[in-house]
Amino acid sequence: MIKATESLEEFYKHKFNDLSENIKKDIGQFNVFRIEDRIQSGTTSPTYIRRDFFKIMLFQGNNVFHYGDKSIAVSGSTLLFFNPQVPYTYDALTPDTKGYFCVFKDEFFKENLRLKLSELPLFAAGAQPVFHLNDIENKDVQDTFEKIIKEFNTNYIYKYELVKNYVSELIYLAMKLQPSEQVFQHTDAGTRITSVFAELLERQFPIESISQRFELRSPKVFADRLFVHVNYLNRAIKKTTGRTTTDHIFERLTGEAKALLKYTDWNISEISYVLGFEDQAHFNNFFKKQTKLNPSSFRQV
Repeated sequence: MIKATESLEEFYKHKFNDLSENIKKDIGQFNVFRIEDRIQSGTTSPTYIRRDFFKIMLFQGNNVFHYGDKSIAVSGSTLLFFNPQVPYTYDALTPDTKGYFCVFKDEFFKENLRLKLSELPLFAAGAQPVFHLNDIENKDVQDTFEKIIKEFNTNYIYKYELVKNYVSELIYLAMKLQPSEQVFQHTDAGTRITSVFAELLERQFPIESISQRFELRSPKVFADRLFVHVNYLNRAIKKTTGRTTTDHIFERLTGEAKALLKYTDWNISEISYVLGFEDQAHFNNFFKKQTKLNPSSFRQV
């Protein structure tokens, strides 16, 4: 089977042909890089796949990032955040591309009671954490990455505490750049229930084996799980997001179907089963209605 997720250990092995004992011992297997160094080493664009780690990147140049089922063109200086729930890649790098990125697993912040990555808007379901920076913002982010690199390469016993603080600066800066309505959520019961719905929906993904199954597939099932009437759930989600509950479920279901069709060698019957369809015919009809293509045709595109 074609892999659905790349681990951080595999990332290091692919990039450096090795996973040193030092990296294995590092908290959250943290590391930081300059993009121009990766270009000089001959590193190519990453495969479109989910990773089991987080990445924060300052990208200086022009490119197109393929993030989930979206393609986002960037130019100039851009701060980007990637999480384990969403597959991504980007187009080939040009020789003049510059920037930085750091990678780490969620254990890197496990002892930080104030910063829980899974609860931040940057890493929420449906987030588009791409921030175009002006000159001042770019300098602030670049200076922070340089501090991370400098500290990471020392032998100071508390260097990781300092690095965590610098990484936190990047996260909080991005949250500051977000519109306030995206950062300060849960202002009323409707937004709270919408947030919990989104979390329950996203928790079912990624599907990584044929023993998994997408079970929360209808507004009624979600409402029962949340102990609210389905009409209340539908009104709250429509008011908060402007879209129906079914729209959100179908969009996420379609995105996962695309990923499984493109990046696994499971047959269509297996994919229809893990996505919760009664049979392959129902899945074929659903997928064609959403994408205008049947699953077999989409797989060949």
